[in-house]
Amino acid sequence: MSLQKQTISGLFWTFSQRFSVQLINFGVSIIMARVLLPADYGLIGMLTVFMAIGSSLMDSGLSSSLIRTPDADQKDYSTVFFINIIGSIIFYAILFLTAPLIASFYNQEILTLIIRVYTLSFIISAFVGVQSTRLTKEMNFKTQMKIQIPSVIGGGALGVLLAYLDYGVWSLVWMNLLQSTLSAIQHWIYSGWRPNFLFDKERFKYHFNFGYKLTLSGLLDTIYSNIYNLIIGKFFPVAYLGYYTRAKSLQQLPVQNISSALNKVTYPMFSAMQHENVKLKMAYKKLMQQVLFWIAPTMILLGVIAEPLIRFLLTAKWVPAVPYFQTLCAAGILYPLNSYNLNILKVKGRSDLFLKLEIIKKVIITVGIFIAVPFGIYGLLYLQVIISFVAYFINSWYSGKMIDYPMIEQVRNILPIILLATVLGGFSWFVDRYYLVQVLHMIDFGRIVIMGGLYFILYLAISQAIKIPAILDFRKLILKR
Repeated sequence: MSLQKQTISGLFWTFSQRFSVQLINFGVSIIMARVLLPADYGLIGMLTVFMAIGSSLMDSGLSSSLIRTPDADQKDYSTVFFINIIGSIIFYAILFLTAPLIASFYNQEILTLIIRVYTLSFIISAFVGVQSTRLTKEMNFKTQMKIQIPSVIGGGALGVLLAYLDYGVWSLVWMNLLQSTLSAIQHWIYSGWRPNFLFDKERFKYHFNFGYKLTLSGLLDTIYSNIYNLIIGKFFPVAYLGYYTRAKSLQQLPVQNISSALNKVTYPMFSAMQHENVKLKMAYKKLMQQVLFWIAPTMILLGVIAEPLIRFLLTAKWVPAVPYFQTLCAAGILYPLNSYNLNILKVKGRSDLFLKLEIIKKVIITVGIFIAVPFGIYGLLYLQVIISFVAYFINSWYSGKMIDYPMIEQVRNILPIILLATVLGGFSWFVDRYYLVQVLHMIDFGRIVIMGGLYFILYLAISQAIKIPAILDFRKLILKR
């Protein structure tokens, strides 16, 4: 199969996997959010940073190294497999021993037992890290979809059952553990790979020398992506963190899922053309425009209909999360582009520059947090919007140099999309507030349907009329017109 066909097939199955899984997860989360309290989600939100750190450490950047290594063999895979297992056990032991300290930090005694049970998923997931990497390297996303859907259904069913049986926060804990377990079992059944009992020091050094810089970068990004949970959980009522985590999860449904799905496909695709800058630039340009073409209007529309959407889905008790969600939607517009710029650095083997840029961005965030905290929780939310734009300019400046695609040229290519989406967002907000609400007194569901339809009809029609390249490429690729 050609690289283009393999990529298109990979995109289809990855999007099918991500969106079918997330659709199920979304349905489960809606049901559970209607039963559970914001404080229950706040307790799990307090653990987000530790879960994310564990995932970064467990992988050690070795998976990315395996994917970009064209002749990886059994020695490579088995070596990484055992490193993952050892790393997960060590990190779990650290969290097990420090759980009382974490609970004391948040002044939530129940967290001690929650941490010791919830983080068992590290060890479970470590047993399938290499199997998942092999499937990604082979661009076998169809099998990954087969694995994920039953796992999410099984875990979700248990979570809903326990929520209705009044288990509170523990329904979220056991749901996560069952999903991890079902996923691990199926990876061993369907992946077709088993480790040999061997460990090659030279292979480990090779992958570690590339991967440790990505690990440090990932750790920095993980800590700072979740530092808002840490600060909100420490200095604000636990319900505030519940509102924030629920708003964040809704925002990530389109943003992170599109980004993660494309990342899975584009990293091996970019790796295959890492020495052909002209092809790499063209592939990146088309991808960037296509992703932003769909992400920008989606996030802006979600911001416009945030209040009726959250009240309709989660009930009125979650309405305080509306301004959180609207701000996070603005911050999420450029999120996928930041990921793809960094992928260019990885496929070029510049994990050293990758780490350097992460350090620079985190210094900026640290300064920003000290400035924002006195302004309360909204200061922290607005900071995330500012940081997303700063990060894009930093990432695109350096990655652009490597493929002869300067930042200014990138901005020129995406600016029409952002401007169109924003102007239509302002128009839609006016129609919703001053006509649907005040004149027609329309119910939440009606507002959601009418504004969603009106916005995208106008967006697609104007895009076609002014010939935005992304919609022309979409027609050629998908509609064959």
